[in-house]
Amino acid sequence: MTEYILPLIITFLLTVLCGKLMLPLLIRLKARQTEREDGPASHKKKNGTPTMGGFIFIIPWVIVTAFYLPTHISIIPVFISVILFSLVGFADDYLKVVRHHNLGLRAWQKFALQIAAAGIVLASVYYLTNISFDMRIPFSSFFTAGGTAFMASLGIWAIPVEIIAICGTVNGSNFTDGLDGLASSVTAVIAVFVTLASASTNAGIAPASMAFLGGLLGFLVYNHHPARVFMGDTGSLALGGFVASSFIMMNMPIYIIIAAFIYFAEVLSVIIQVLYFKATGGRRFFKMAPLHHHYELSGWNETKVVLVFSVVTAVLCAVAFVAL
Repeated sequence: MTEYILPLIITFLLTVLCGKLMLPLLIRLKARQTEREDGPASHKKKNGTPTMGGFIFIIPWVIVTAFYLPTHISIIPVFISVILFSLVGFADDYLKVVRHHNLGLRAWQKFALQIAAAGIVLASVYYLTNISFDMRIPFSSFFTAGGTAFMASLGIWAIPVEIIAICGTVNGSNFTDGLDGLASSVTAVIAVFVTLASASTNAGIAPASMAFLGGLLGFLVYNHHPARVFMGDTGSLALGGFVASSFIMMNMPIYIIIAAFIYFAEVLSVIIQVLYFKATGGRRFFKMAPLHHHYELSGWNETKVVLVFSVVTAVLCAVAFVAL
């Protein structure tokens, strides 16, 4: 009850309440979304929708999760990760939508802050917990004596690999946040997997993942199509911070590619689009990147994209769970 149900229910209720309080504040601050000029035409009507709404679920999550920190040390790096990456996202959002500073943080500034945040998260894992940086190999339990998963040790090289995993996941969640309810729904499914995997591996982070699930479900009250508020980078970077740090605490960074494949596909679609555009002198591989826009321009409505991407995530999370 206290490990699973209460964090979910309390965070959900607090998020719904926080949304009612914060929406008028965001409107007064004129924190409004400006859609990209080259985006889908159907998105033009979203101009002016309040953004930076990530705080609506992050604040309740922080409050609820804080109660578990003294008894669940494994949650501390996840707690630090969500806060740090939400602050990086907030800095970007604040410059863009409040100060109207072009496109926010420069790319190198944003990436440097992400690397710094990832380094702090890994330092918290090393100094504050007894979790190693060994990595569980998917499906290896099927081929080892006793059905025990094989743990790969990379030594000092684990640090750069983990930093790449964190930054890649954070940018993946950022790219996924492009349709009403998409990032929230996909990450909610991943949060369910994190809870089940935590229980299976005794990682001790289930209260944090259940609280995160409750926060996302509460946020979807306002973020489902047609969205009344967007999470902005404040929320989308926090999603990646939660997912990456949770998998690291379970020695499962490799599993991110399976369970959070949608994140990976969104990033990969952007990379492919840019490289193909340059190599062919202006031709496009996808109708538009990130990937969800390609399907939009192929005739799928937003609700269908969100549903299909969420179902794909659920199936792949099931595969990842079998891979344990």
